[in-house]
Amino acid sequence: MSEFPPCPQCNSPYTYPTDTLLMCPECGHEWSATDENEGGGDVEGAVVKDANGNVLQDGDAVTIIKDLPVKGAPKPIKAGTKVKSIRLVDGDHNIDCKIDGFGAMALKSEFVKKA
Repeated sequence: MSEFPPCPQCNSPYTYPTDTLLMCPECGHEWSATDENEGGGDVEGAVVKDANGNVLQDGDAVTIIKDLPVKGAPKPIKAGTKVKSIRLVDGDHNIDCKIDGFGAMALKSEFVKKA
């Protein structure tokens, strides 16, 4: 069996390391090996809020609230576009996601609202 602990979200035994984190291939959850007793949670205790002040978590669905221009793309991401299964990260653009028609994207939480 694996020498890594099971996933704290789905209890999958198939976890594997990625740089400094552990990852679950079944649910996509990432957590720090040092946080396994704390149960994971938000990225290093940071609270990420949407434009309306709602707290966001990994896996939430959000809606874009204004047209967002994309460098190198001929058209912007339109307001009202729904994004599923977001992932919270550190940095200025604190949401990683995939948007249909655009691909992988990093968004700022101030331009989304929880769906």
